[in-house]
Amino acid sequence: MRTSTIDVWVTGAGAMTPVGEDVSTTWSALRSGANGIGSLDEEWAERLPVRIAARLTADPAAALKRTEARRLDRCEQMALVTAREAWADAGSPETDPERLAVVIGTGIGGVTSLLGQNHTLETSGPRRVSPHTVPMLMANGPAAWVSIEFNALAGAHAPVSACASGAEALALGMDLIRAGRADVVIAGGVEASVHALPLTAFAQMMALSTDNDDPAHACRPFDTRRNGFVLGEGAALVVLESAEHARARGVTTPHGRLLGAGTSASASHITASDVPGQVRAIRQSLRDAGLGPADIGHVHAHATSTPQGDLAEATAIAEAIGTHPVVTATKSMTGHLLGASGALGAIAALLALRDGTVPPTRNLDELDPGIELDVVTGGARDGHWDAALANSFGFGGHNVSLVLGRP
Repeated sequence: MRTSTIDVWVTGAGAMTPVGEDVSTTWSALRSGANGIGSLDEEWAERLPVRIAARLTADPAAALKRTEARRLDRCEQMALVTAREAWADAGSPETDPERLAVVIGTGIGGVTSLLGQNHTLETSGPRRVSPHTVPMLMANGPAAWVSIEFNALAGAHAPVSACASGAEALALGMDLIRAGRADVVIAGGVEASVHALPLTAFAQMMALSTDNDDPAHACRPFDTRRNGFVLGEGAALVVLESAEHARARGVTTPHGRLLGAGTSASASHITASDVPGQVRAIRQSLRDAGLGPADIGHVHAHATSTPQGDLAEATAIAEAIGTHPVVTATKSMTGHLLGASGALGAIAALLALRDGTVPPTRNLDELDPGIELDVVTGGARDGHWDAALANSFGFGGHNVSLVLGRP
């Protein structure tokens, strides 16, 4: 049984990714199976065990005033740029500021600013440290700056749930509207952590792909030769709106609907995937949406290209839903955007429903024999689906599943 009678629409979307500077270019790239992963050419990368990553196609600072860009961390810059895109895409809705909220998650926050300013302290002394350092490094910075930009007085929230942060932000945004605490919510995730320390730390965990000589084929979700994820950066935000509010201002056809969400904690291991926890999140999302497993036609998988993680998720999908949905894993193109990945996955799932086409999973040459899913490979798959599931799972045992519906 559906837990709420309030319909939540997605009326706007914005993105900056390794395959596109906005939603339109990103979606076109995903449908064509484009590659956003390349070699790092910075001098500091030469001594690292992993020297590949997925960087943005455009510099967010270029879209901001110089005075804005200088006081913002890179993830905050992306948040402002993508929020402005999403807001414009929604038609710049006029709404009571006390009915407008912001929920933007991040896995790590302003880590490049933190490490950069620490370097400044060590090499140039305390007088050279920026007075903007604290606002630049704090994980709630992106949400705070976007709330200031749009005068959002109903709340500025910042879920920090590792790789599930962006998806959890959408779930919280939906709950704010359902609870009557907001009519409009700007929600999503951002991440900018392509830096020597995060790369080295993930590599020391043996979580990253080591295919330094072949970055275009390094990320291989569900493939027998997958050997780790590729670190990426990006941002993805949506405008969530109650259907009543949207209709009142003349919106007739949104991008789609956010029908339900399920969250769970695995409470078993700080980094390992957990099938029972993922199954609980998926089933909870279906109950929240008032749908059954047979209603889900498409799954946007979390699938990061790790040997254990991909197999665990495939097992959870098959157990909770079945093997009938059309599945894709777009991290094969964008790399893993950490806290932004769940929001980008939700946007991709929505557009797949809207346009009737599911992007392919890049680099899937030989499906792992332990995976019994219908994974799209080679080229995009056309069809008609009414509902989709988007999964996000993060270190710490954070499990979030979102159910999206056609417009």
